[in-house]
Parts: sequence; structure tokens; C-alpha cells
Amino acid sequence: MTSTEEAVRERFSGRPGRRMPVRASMVWLAATVSSALLWSIGTGLHPIPGIALLAPLPVLWLAPRHYAPAVYAAAVLSWLGGNAGYWSYFTETLEQPVSTAVALLVGSALIFGACVALFRKLLMRARFGWAALALPAAWTAAEFLFGQVGGIGAWWSIGYSQAGVDPIVRVASVTGVWGISFLVLGVPATVAVLIAPGIRSSRIRHRVPSLSGRSWSMRSAVAGMAALALTVAIGAGLWCSTVASDGPVARVGLVALAQPPMYVPVASPDGARMIADAIAAIDQLADQGAEVIVFSEKAWHASRSDLFLLRDPLTAVALRRDVHVVVGLELEQPGGTVNAAIAYPGETIYAKRYLVPGLESGLQRGSVPRQIPGRSWALAICADLDRPALVRQNRTDGATLILAPALDFRVDHWLHSRMAVLRAAESGIAIARPAQLGELTAIDARGTVRASLRTDITETRMALAEIRTAGDRTPYVRWGDWFGALSIALTVAGGLAALRRSTETTS
Repeated sequence: MTSTEEAVRERFSGRPGRRMPVRASMVWLAATVSSALLWSIGTGLHPIPGIALLAPLPVLWLAPRHYAPAVYAAAVLSWLGGNAGYWSYFTETLEQPVSTAVALLVGSALIFGACVALFRKLLMRARFGWAALALPAAWTAAEFLFGQVGGIGAWWSIGYSQAGVDPIVRVASVTGVWGISFLVLGVPATVAVLIAPGIRSSRIRHRVPSLSGRSWSMRSAVAGMAALALTVAIGAGLWCSTVASDGPVARVGLVALAQPPMYVPVASPDGARMIADAIAAIDQLADQGAEVIVFSEKAWHASRSDLFLLRDPLTAVALRRDVHVVVGLELEQPGGTVNAAIAYPGETIYAKRYLVPGLESGLQRGSVPRQIPGRSWALAICADLDRPALVRQNRTDGATLILAPALDFRVDHWLHSRMAVLRAAESGIAIARPAQLGELTAIDARGTVRASLRTDITETRMALAEIRTAGDRTPYVRWGDWFGALSIALTVAGGLAALRRSTETTS
């Protein structure tokens, strides 16, 4: 080990009570702020693809150069700073309790800090391969577990930040969104291992003057294997998604009607006007060759007694134009009001299965999937698509296209619609998702957006898209959340590797 490397180890050895020099404090602050800024740009409601891969690097650069508490603090603060923009979205837009927002933001920051601390521990013990694996595995495991037990499904994932990069999106056909989250942290972890200062190998029992050459070769091997794994993952994703998306093309119309701010009773003048506008939109899209036309979520409010006001005219136009029509509305039923998607003709009723906590606390949750009779088209609604298992089950049941009325909140139009992009890529299933106050989005079975149009309640907006539907099943549909389970196993193994005592001398 060189004298410079000795100095680095001695200066930032992790011993409690050692004061950080002023210059080192400034470097620590700059790295923390830089990482927070990159997180804020690279993730969130409107991320710039690719930036998230850079966001952890400043903090990871600190890891072998500063003592452990300082590195942990930098990781926690950088994550909090980078995700602070979610606060108003959670508490105001989604009307979540303050305690929920605090738990999600602070809890995830503490977990990220723990992941970086594990990375540092392994790096300082010259376990370079485990360091490059453990950081992304630990974070991905946390995302996966939260997706299983949390109330918002797979909503909280950094993998969505890459939804605009088609080759990366297709990796989800093999691993689910968890593989993309792993990639987002795996790339910077590997780079950080490569640029870390020389560290003695834990296998060496006696002191030698320098191991910088050996250290470099070991880290280069790790980087080479990581590059190979990334190439294989992208190649496999491209191939698997292509095979899984060779179904027939469907011509789908998407509509968001102009309407008052609140849900409109069908038995009202505004309700009647919206029905007339819906019929006009159906005629226009049918003239262009649409096979199925999907309207946005909760456009109307109806009870069983007045539902005929919507059913009769929509059934008539659907039969006359030989199309299927799917509308979203709040529907009062004997067991309680549900958030429904109804397909005409035939009145196939689907009740939303995953309601938004808080906002939809007054509604009854649905429990069963629905497909349109005679078609391999399944119904879903908005936040249902935040659940990979729901989409995977629909594909397993034979659905090739999901018709999903949606209602977003303007500020989240990109993020929430791109969650549907990942669901399409994962399960190799096409998705039509017209969101009022969001985007009309048509996605093919590869996870490629074929039509996207911003919406607003002030005017009716329509889009027509030809989207390739599902063919064969993707590996993700066949194998499920195997990558989430693998991430848990890698995290446990990385933790055990960090706990093993180094055999090198400290002199």
C-alpha cells in the first residue's frame, strides 16, 4: 500500500470522535448537495432519464474517503434532499396523512443510508464484487418487500426513472421493475468500486509495500463482469419482449371528455351533455377504424336505478358502430359505491381492486378480475396498474390487452402513466390508459408508448393508436418476482460478507 493510501485509511478510519478537517467538511457538503440535486433531477414526477445513474456517485465517492457516520449521514441527507419535492404531492395532491409522508420519505432515506453503509463496509474490506452487488441488491430488496406489504404496491421504485429509455424498459420483461432498480444503483456502485483508492486485500495476512496493482486488477474484473451482465440483461430483455409482443394489432381510441371538476351525475344536464359528447367521440373514432374506445375514470356518477341513462345510448352506439366502449364512473350498488369500469355492449362491470388510500376511503374495493366476453381484453382502473401481480395475473389468464380508465392529478401525468409502461413491458401486454388530468396513453406489449396526449377537463381530447398486443408469455409472467427474491438473497449474503473479519493486519 502506498503512503497516500495509508494516509487515506488513517485519516478516515471510522474511529469515533475523530474530527473532520475543514477541507474534508467542504468536500462532504459538496458531495451531499450534488447527490441530492442529481436525485431531484433524475427521479420524481418528471425525471430526466439517465441522471439517476449518476445521483449516488458523489456519496459513493465519499464512502472509502470519509468515516462511516459521515458517509451514512451524507447518504440519508442526499436522499431526503433529492426527494423533498414529493412532500407536497403526498400531503396535498394525494391527501395522505403527514405521518405517512414522513414514514415514506424518512424511512426510505434511512434505508438508502444503510445500503451505502453496507457498500462502504465491503469496499473497505476489499470485497469489491460484494460491494458492487450489495448496494443495488439491498435497495432492490427493500423496494420489493415494500411493494409486497405497503399500501401503494410497486409505486415507490427508482426503476420508473428510466421509463423513457426503451432498451432498459425491456429488461423488465425478464426481471420486473426490480431489475431496473438494481441497474440504476448497480452502475454507479460498480463505477465507485473502480475509482476507489487502493485498499489492501483481506486475503493478505502480512503487510506488503503496495497492492495497488492487484487491487486495480480485481476491481477491473468486477467492472468487466458488471458490463457483461448489463449487456446480457439488455439483450435478453430486447429478445424476450420482441417474442412476447407478436400478437394481433388492436386499434384503440382513447377519450377524456370535457366536464365539470366533480364527478357528474348521469341524471343531470351536464351528465346528458357528456353522454352526447361521448357518442360523438365514439362515432368519430369509429370512422377512423377504432375497435374499442376507452373513456377516463370516474367521468360520471350513477346508481343502479339511473344507470340506464348511460347504458342505453352507449349500447346503441356500440352496436350501431360495431365497437366496444369502456367508460369509468362511480357506481352506487347495494353493497356500497364502487369505482367502476363498464364495457358496452353487454354491461361487463369491473370494480377497482386497489383504491388510493385516503382519497378513496369511502369506496368499496373490488375483488375479481374481468375480461370482456369473447375478447382477450381485461379491465382495470388507474392505480390497479401499480400492482405488477395484478397485471401478471391478467396475462396468465389469457388477456392480451388491458383497458384501464384513469384519473391523474396533472403534476404526476408522466410518472403515473409510465408506471403502466413498466407493467406492459413486464407482462408483455398492451395497455390503453386514458387519464383525465393526465395523459391519454397507448402502450404496446413491448412497453413502447404508441400514443400520448395531455388532457384537461376544459376540453374533450381524443387519440387513436394501433398497438401490438401480447403473444407469448414473458419470463416475468412465467417466473414471477424471482429477481426480488434473488435481491433478498444477495443482500443477506452481502451482509454476511461484511460481518466476516478481515484477516489483514492493521499495522
